[in-house]
Order: sequence, then C-alpha cells, then structure tokens
Amino acid sequence: AITVRRPRAEVYAFWRDLENLPGFMTHVRSVRVVDERRSLWVAGGPAGRTVAWEAHVVEDRPGELVSWRSAGGAAVRGGGLVRFADAPGGRGTEVRVELRYDPPGGTVGAAFAWLFGEHPEQQLRDDLRRFKQVMETGEVVRSDGAPGGKRARAEFPQHPARPLSDREIAEEVRV
Repeated sequence: AITVRRPRAEVYAFWRDLENLPGFMTHVRSVRVVDERRSLWVAGGPAGRTVAWEAHVVEDRPGELVSWRSAGGAAVRGGGLVRFADAPGGRGTEVRVELRYDPPGGTVGAAFAWLFGEHPEQQLRDDLRRFKQVMETGEVVRSDGAPGGKRARAEFPQHPARPLSDREIAEEVRV
C-alpha cells in the first residue's frame, strides 16, 4: 500500500489506463488493451527471457477498485486487486495492491527469484514507489548518486544515495 497526494478519481483513472503501467512497472515491457476487459501483457522473465499472457478484468468499480486474473492457460498464472480509498485527513489516495501469483518453478523458482530481486513482492514495492513519483511529479525521480537508475531492468535494487565509484563513473561515460 502507498499514499499518493492526488485525488482518488485521478489516481484510479491513471492506473485503469493499463498502457500507463509499463511507465513505472520496470518488469512490464508492454501492455496492449484489446477491449474493455482484456489486455495482452509482456514482461521480463528469468535469465533475460520474456513472458507474455492475456489478463481479464474481473471487476471494475470506477474510483474504488480494479481486479484481474490471467486467462486460462496463460504462461503467468495469477491475479490481483487494486483498491483506491481517500487517505485520512485529506492527504490524497491510499492505493492497496493484492497480488496472487504462481511462480514458474514452484517454491524453488520463487526462492531463486527472491534472491535475485525478481520476486513479485519486491517488484511491487518498488513499482508502487515509482507510481507515487509519477502521479505526484510526472516522472520517476533519479538521484544524482544513481543517474542511470535501473538501466536495463536487470540491476539489483538500488542502494542509498552515495558518490559514484571510479568504476561506476567509467561505466556511465561508456553508456
């Protein structure tokens, strides 16, 4: 969950436009809306592979919630729910995400993904922070200490801001 300092209708509308999601969900490469209920997703997977699936909106209550599930036979099986509520004290909108996910490879696959920062719970926390930034500032903010951000969507989670090492500076110059 995260609190976004924007009106609930605006936060819901941005999220409900599924083609906005790759702008802050680093593992999601693309979302193409097929119709009001169906969308096609492509995401980065383990070992640099991509996975694709069709998702269906199960319930949509404007300004309040959106729930979805993957279509039968999808490469990625799961679903979820996003709730939007007014934050206490007029501070904006609380966004709560519940995610259900069957990891490829079962328990071993989930442990491997967690170890390498690819577990859905880790990704979701990072995605929600970026969503807040996009809604409140219009972009994902990068610090001077990490100008490249998560470059190729393959880096480990970012560390606290610190000066770049000589090696990191050399790498940035080459990019």
